[in-house]
Amino acid sequence: MRTSSRALRRFVLAAGAALLLAWPGAASANEYDPERAGHPLRIAAYVLHPVGFTLDWLLFRPVHWVGSQPGLRAFFGHSERD
Repeated sequence: MRTSSRALRRFVLAAGAALLLAWPGAASANEYDPERAGHPLRIAAYVLHPVGFTLDWLLFRPVHWVGSQPGLRAFFGHSERD
């Protein structure tokens, strides 16, 4: 009985994921604008945005988390926002 319950759960999860991916407009991209897409700063942004995103998630957020711990707040000069 446990196997059929797991199979049903997997089927429901797979069907839900397929429904979300097939939903119209769920993964639509912006319309292509040749004037904006070829701008040199836009091209630089295509290259630099993933770098900044990666640095944010792998370096800055963990460092902020460490510095915001109750025992280390005073040492790092971290203050809570109002």
